[in-house]
Amino acid sequence: MKVRFHLPDFARLFRFNANFLNMLDNSPEFFREGVEIASIYGVFPPSIWNGGRVMHGMCQKDFVKGVTNYFNGRGIPLRFTFTNPMLEKKHLSDEFCNMVMHIADNGMNECIVVSPILEEYIRKNYPGFKLTSSTCKRITDPEALKAEMEKDYHIVVLDYDFNNKFDILEKIPHKEKCEILVNACCNPECQYRSLHYQTMGTEQIAYANHVKKYPNLQYDAKKFAEAHPEGEPVFNCKCDLRSLYDIQGLRTHITPDDIWNKYVPMGFNQFKIEGRTFDIFNLMEHYLYYMVKPEYINKARLTLLRNMSINGVIKILDE
Repeated sequence: MKVRFHLPDFARLFRFNANFLNMLDNSPEFFREGVEIASIYGVFPPSIWNGGRVMHGMCQKDFVKGVTNYFNGRGIPLRFTFTNPMLEKKHLSDEFCNMVMHIADNGMNECIVVSPILEEYIRKNYPGFKLTSSTCKRITDPEALKAEMEKDYHIVVLDYDFNNKFDILEKIPHKEKCEILVNACCNPECQYRSLHYQTMGTEQIAYANHVKKYPNLQYDAKKFAEAHPEGEPVFNCKCDLRSLYDIQGLRTHITPDDIWNKYVPMGFNQFKIEGRTFDIFNLMEHYLYYMVKPEYINKARLTLLRNMSINGVIKILDE
């Protein structure tokens, strides 16, 4: 039995994920049956094609190569969150994104897509990348989802509003290619979710263009928000600040026992843990909750914290 997890952020959380993978290799007894890391998703900033969350920063070419080689060397694909719904044809030739694609074009890595024009561009120019249909498409109609499952996608990430609706889930074809977001921090049936993706996509474009033109001038997110009052519900949303313990009461929440006792027996084995913008302590709790046996969580937490301290991921002050 394989229970395949897709983890957040190979760039910002590179060292955190590297330490977690080391614990998985060195202490397999900590982990639940069948746990496997299927991919690590995210982008190298400042990727203009990025969507879902605005990702700041600037990655150099050597870092892109190093991270790609590190995770691919461990047999783990990078899965690029190229899910910006606001892209235009002029963005397809972006030098940075194409540089990343050339480096990662080795037959192992993958892309998550929303925009039809970007999907067509990748299929034509980078056919070695497997494609995932993103949850950002906001497909909430069961029949539309069934149609999506029949398309040429390696994986289809379900909208989290399908979570725990077993009457619908049972009827989905090709369950082995479904990916389920288990720890959604957003409100169920959020009326602003599509607006969120559009606003974040617009801001990602603004940020990437700012970095190109003014590499030494700090980006002002407040000015962007003031210039886009239509996005106010998004800018005021604090859902991504919720902890693991804040989201457990949401209807869309899926527990570890649900994964092993309900979803896996139904034929699902692909599970996404979100958290690209989480702080590492909140993210650590999510990882331990979903992948570590309950009786080992405290020991695994201490092991991970010690390793992160030794490796400089966190600093623990001696007084």
